[in-house]
Amino acid sequence: MGKDFAILDCRPTPLGELMLRRRRILSLDGLEVFEVKLGEAFLMSSLFHDAEVALADLGLSQLDAPALDVVVGGLGLGYTAVAALKHPTVQSVLVIEALDAVVDWHNQGLVPLGATLTGDARCRLIHGDFFAMAGAPEQGFDPAQPGRRFHAALLDIDHSPRNLLHPRHEVFYQPDGLRRLAAQLYPGGVFALWSDDSPDEEFLQNLAHAFVSSRAHIVTFHNPLLNRDSASTVYVAHKATEA
Repeated sequence: MGKDFAILDCRPTPLGELMLRRRRILSLDGLEVFEVKLGEAFLMSSLFHDAEVALADLGLSQLDAPALDVVVGGLGLGYTAVAALKHPTVQSVLVIEALDAVVDWHNQGLVPLGATLTGDARCRLIHGDFFAMAGAPEQGFDPAQPGRRFHAALLDIDHSPRNLLHPRHEVFYQPDGLRRLAAQLYPGGVFALWSDDSPDEEFLQNLAHAFVSSRAHIVTFHNPLLNRDSASTVYVAHKATEA
C-alpha cells in the first residue's frame, strides 16, 4: 500500500467483513481520513463527525445532575464518547460495542481517539450487545454492577430506526423495547439517538410511549467532498421525573 492509502485491519464478523482503512484526500490538501466499512457499506468516517458530537452535546446539555453516568451504544471512531467526556459533570462513560475488532482498534491505538478514551479513567470499553443489554434491565449494561442505572443513554449503531444493521434490532425501537431501556435510566434521564434519515413521526410516537417528551433535532454539516451541506437527525427523549 502507498503512503496515501492503507488497510489497517480487516476481519470477518457476523454482520459481514469489517474494514478499517486510512487514506489521504489529495483534493483536501492531503487530509488524513480514517474510514470504517462493513461489507460494501460505509459505517463511519473521521471526515464527518459533527452529528456524532451533537449526539452527546444535545443529549447531555439539559441534564443538571452534579455527576453524570453515561452509557454509549456503539464505539465507532470514538467521537460521541469523547464528546461526552468533555462535559464537566460527566463522571463515567461506559461504551458498549458489539464488534470486538472496534474495541481492539482503540486499545491498540489504530484510530486517532483511541488513546484519549483508553487513557481516561472515567471511560470503560465493553464488548457486548447493546440491544440485548437494553432488553434486560435486571442485568443492564454494566457487567460489574447488574441493574446499574444511568443519567443518559446515547445510541449510534443502526443507520436509523428503520435502516437496521440486523433485523433483531427492530424490537428495540418499538414501545416495549424503549420502555425497557427507560427502566435503566434515572428519573429525568435522557435517551438520545443518531439517525442518518430525516425525522420519523412514527418513531417519535413510539418514543412517546416510553418517555414524557421527545424531539427530533436536524444536524447539518458541510460535506467537503460534494461541496454542499448534509444532514442527520438526533432524537432526544426525556424520562419522567418522579415526585
